[in-house]
Amino acid sequence: MARPDKANTVAELTDHFRTSNAAVLTEYRGLTVAQIKTLRRSLGSTVTYSVVKNTLSKIAAKQAGVTGLDDLLAGPSAIAFVKGDAVVAAKSLRDFAKEFPALVIKGGILDGKQLSAKDVAAIADLESREVLLSKLAGAMKAKQSQAAALFAAPLSKTARALGALQAKLEADPSAAAAAPAPAAAPADVVADEAPAAEASAEAVVEEVPAEAAAEASETTTADAAVEETTEG
Repeated sequence: MARPDKANTVAELTDHFRTSNAAVLTEYRGLTVAQIKTLRRSLGSTVTYSVVKNTLSKIAAKQAGVTGLDDLLAGPSAIAFVKGDAVVAAKSLRDFAKEFPALVIKGGILDGKQLSAKDVAAIADLESREVLLSKLAGAMKAKQSQAAALFAAPLSKTARALGALQAKLEADPSAAAAAPAPAAAPADVVADEAPAAEASAEAVVEEVPAEAAAEASETTTADAAVEETTEG
């Protein structure tokens, strides 16, 4: 490979290492060109599957600040650079390797951490990000429904109680009339007090004329005594 081509390849690989959240190293010895194309299609648009030169890949990894891959870069190597969901990519590689055993997963990196072949297999067994988000959304919806039910229960009881009271009043209007007025005096007490007040008023009227009559009598007696003294 000419020097300019090598430089371009290293720059491209370095960019892949820097922009990918995961990279899975594989050995593709025994796979046909058609099978490699099929593998690339199965990995989807968020994964770039590149057949690489080990020496150039080591240089690119070093320039990107990625460590721990030198031991894996041996023999015919190809790297799956993952810019999407690492779980989905790991599943695709695992499933393809089951169908075509010539594909060997050697390990890789995820968010800067080195992965063994067993680690990649364990990641493939995980649920994808979309599935986890779907479950989380379902759990949140269930919690919201429970909270709404708990909040609505007291309101529902209050509404039923008010509805029962309204139905009772409509069926028996006398039930509302029987309710005591808070500030009203009993009717029989008012009736008893009214005659007593009238009697008191009559007694006062009777006493006033009696006193006036006594005064008039005394005046008449005094006038009679004065007349007798004058005549004598």
